[in-house]
Amino acid sequence: MSFWAWDSGIIAAVSLYAAGAASPGPSNLAIMGAAMSHGRLRALAMAAGVVLGSQFWGLLAACGLAGVIREALWLMTAMKLAGGAYLLYLAVQSARQAARREWSPPAAAEPGKDGAWRWLLKGAAMHVSNPKAILVWLSIVTLALPRDGGAEQAFHAVWACGAAAVVVFCAYALVFSTEVARAGFLKVRRPFLAASAGAFGWAGVKMLWTSARAT
Repeated sequence: MSFWAWDSGIIAAVSLYAAGAASPGPSNLAIMGAAMSHGRLRALAMAAGVVLGSQFWGLLAACGLAGVIREALWLMTAMKLAGGAYLLYLAVQSARQAARREWSPPAAAEPGKDGAWRWLLKGAAMHVSNPKAILVWLSIVTLALPRDGGAEQAFHAVWACGAAAVVVFCAYALVFSTEVARAGFLKVRRPFLAASAGAFGWAGVKMLWTSARAT
């Protein structure tokens, strides 16, 4: 196995992951909303949670547990139900905010209240409650593996993709927490939140529907 063969596999895996992470989705929308509505610290905390949740599934895929979880239908169904319910909760929250005619940036949280840990857990829950993520990671890990073996490269791919995730999701948090973004958000707040509610709702219903069909 040449170094280039190993390196090209990692590059392909990271490129695939980065493209998917950067494309609009529930996690990105949640980070954008947190940044514009609740500030940079909470958005970065949510981004960190999303990265940790993604790494959780990536490590499971690298350890070869994807097939085990896929065969445990009851576990897959339970996780899909939990994930679908959580996405519908996010849809309701976004819809409620979109229905408000007036909005102003929230005041800084008091010490110990609405802290960064809460937002980190929110971000992690979005990924951990989505069992489809491990199937995506299985494809990424497989792409990174060289033809002549070397299972340790799967873990290299996970860490490399984790670094890409930090860059992508933290960039969303930083860019959309600026005053320019917040000022622009005031103009498009209601359509943006309505679109977010629709995206969360569609993803939640789809996850619940697929879990119902599997039972």
